[in-house]
Amino acid sequence: MAIQEGLTEKENAKLRLQELEALDERRLEAQQHLECYQARLSKAFNKKVRPRSFQTGDLVLALRRPIITTHKTKSKFTSKWDGPYVIQEVYTNGAYLIMAEDGLKIGPINGRFLKRYYP
Repeated sequence: MAIQEGLTEKENAKLRLQELEALDERRLEAQQHLECYQARLSKAFNKKVRPRSFQTGDLVLALRRPIITTHKTKSKFTSKWDGPYVIQEVYTNGAYLIMAEDGLKIGPINGRFLKRYYP
């Protein structure tokens, strides 16, 4: 904002103040548009989300996660899921203690790495 020719310091200060007020209004308008957009986006996302919750005794499959990510699995057709496992204990933070059929306890494991097993 350079000083315009032919204006006094007072007039130039008034113009700057008006520009700053207009800028605040535009910033508020942009903030309102952003909030509306975020609300629409979260509503669309939440339509598809299905919370997973399991109870003790449920049968689940656990995601097979290789420790070394560069190490390839045997084949691209091998299953990404191990199991079935039985839920032994449910923790409040969304974690579960699971047990294999042979009695080996695994966990705690986050619920997002589990899915229900239907025999």
